[in-house]
Parts: sequence; structure tokens; C-alpha cells
Amino acid sequence: MELVFKALADEGRRQLLDALRERNGQSLQELCELLPDLTRQGVTKHLRILEDANLVVTVKRGRHKLHYLNPVPINEIAERWLSNYERDKLRALSALKAALEES
Repeated sequence: MELVFKALADEGRRQLLDALRERNGQSLQELCELLPDLTRQGVTKHLRILEDANLVVTVKRGRHKLHYLNPVPINEIAERWLSNYERDKLRALSALKAALEES
């Protein structure tokens, strides 16, 4: 679980996960376009950290390697931590807050 928290701690890695959530099966080149401030090696390093945390799974297709989101570790964290804080009460408070902010 520590590897997942470490992986999620970086904004760039969260952006990569969001991109894979929106469209799974992207190549390294496609993912590099999302983080133009990073080198190809930097994006590769981020992907390796995500793979080590089991948040990203890769599949080779010919010469290309496609990256897929694995949401299971995030769900395990949500189940482990959110269930301890009574999710239903938090949802109700969040809905109340949103309704008050709209007014």
C-alpha cells in the first residue's frame, strides 16, 4: 500500500492515471504529450513507479508498449480508509456543502 501512496503523491503521475482512465491503452509517446515539461525518460520513470505500485499494467503490441490503468489498488485504499470514516455521512455532508455553495 505504501507504493500506491508514493505513486499517487506526485501530480504528474496522477495526470497519467487520469489520462489512462479517460482512454486506456496509450503508448509512451501519447503519454509524453500530456507532460511536455518532462523528458521521455522522466515520463518512463513515472510509469515505472506506477507499474511498481500495480496501478499501471503494460501490454506489448508489436514494437509498441501500451499502458492500461489498474484501478484495483486505488479501490483497496478507498475501501480500507473511507469505510473507517463512514462514507455515507461524508457523502451527506459533501452534498450539503455543495447545496449551500450553490445558494
